Amino acid sequence: MSDLTAKEQTNVRTALLFLRTRTGAETLKKAIKADPAYLRRVLAGSYPVSASLAVRAARLAGVGVDDVLAGRFPEPGTCAACGHRAEKTAE
Repeated sequence: MSDLTAKEQTNVRTALLFLRTRTGAETLKKAIKADPAYLRRVLAGSYPVSASLAVRAARLAGVGVDDVLAGRFPEPGTCAACGHRAEKTAE
């Protein structure tokens, strides 16, 4: 059970995947103080995302927890798996 909505949990998972890509798995694990097995299960969707994990992810990212929960981090259009951001096209 989680205090976060399904959408918020998805947004936190996306942020965690992005942070893992950007910082490396070992740094992510140490920075958010999570057991590797627990983190794998959270990222796989087997375990719910806790509010405290969302706060720790936001702290590591250097953004507000509301940005993580709302899906504003990483910026929309950024691939969580590789960190690539699609260029905006002029309309």
